[in-house]
Amino acid sequence: MTERLRADPAGIARAARLLDAGRLVAFGTETVYGLGADAGNAMAVAAVFEAKRRPHFNPLIAHCLDADAAFREVCATDLARRLADAFWPGPLTLVLPRAPGSTVCALAAAGLATLAVRVPDGAGAGALLRAFGRPIAAPSANPSGGVSPSTADHVMDGLAGRIDAVLECGPCAVGLESTVLDLSGAMPVLLRPGGVPVEAIERLIGPVLRVAPSSTPMQDAPVAPGMLASHYAPSLPVRLDAPGPGRGEALLAFGPLPDALRETGLVWNLSPRGDLREAAARLFSGLRHLDDEGRAQGLTGIAAMPVPAEGLGLAIRDRLQRAAAPRPMAGRPAALLQRVVG
Repeated sequence: MTERLRADPAGIARAARLLDAGRLVAFGTETVYGLGADAGNAMAVAAVFEAKRRPHFNPLIAHCLDADAAFREVCATDLARRLADAFWPGPLTLVLPRAPGSTVCALAAAGLATLAVRVPDGAGAGALLRAFGRPIAAPSANPSGGVSPSTADHVMDGLAGRIDAVLECGPCAVGLESTVLDLSGAMPVLLRPGGVPVEAIERLIGPVLRVAPSSTPMQDAPVAPGMLASHYAPSLPVRLDAPGPGRGEALLAFGPLPDALRETGLVWNLSPRGDLREAAARLFSGLRHLDDEGRAQGLTGIAAMPVPAEGLGLAIRDRLQRAAAPRPMAGRPAALLQRVVG
């Protein structure tokens, strides 16, 4: 059963306790209702993708109480601070390099070196963030491909029984997703138009580069910046659907290991019990560990065991396929569009 919680002190306290326990709580912001999880808990974030039935791991927006909290998670620039002063709290998301001490888990950032952050408006969202005390990762609270919800009833129509609670914060005042602006490069890039008009942004900071829209339906998720497939890859080459490691390879395992593989040198098991949610939560950390330790040990590759092509397994396989993609030649334009969810 999905609880319906009033946005009063008791309901907010209950919602914060659920988030702290790794549960999923939808809540209203000024834009749309978000499907909230503890941004630092990879298992909880994996449950978000599972509840939405998303076929890919896309970066999620980390919702923060205020600009100070947001800028503890990312490397803020003077430009970012000017935008925050003008538009936060409000429907503007900023993409910046992750701070070295960021508490947001790798899965919420989809393994990227950047992180999307915003400070939502609305009394209910602010009260929940204050009570919880940490960033909340929250894409829109609807099944993948569905229309974004602007009321608690909309959330229940799509996710009842698949999430733990919805905090009823009333109808969303804006009813449109946040504007997403990438500040991680030399020039600001508009990744998604939204609640803050780009003209208002340009009046403050000057010209902004627009990303051409893709053929993806807008209700699924607008595209974000061009990202090469190799961006997701460790420096060691990845071999897919391997029964075990070859000579000079580390092993990215899944499920109970056969006796013959238990003495393999460098192993990261995504889930010894074969649990896809656990595997999703451990994927990016595992690739990073095998890459770092493998290079230190002089290994030449990573063998990835098969993962079932069902549920979260589809998303895991998608990201492994990207990790195993041939490296593009230097200077080639970005070919892969990666979405920011929320």
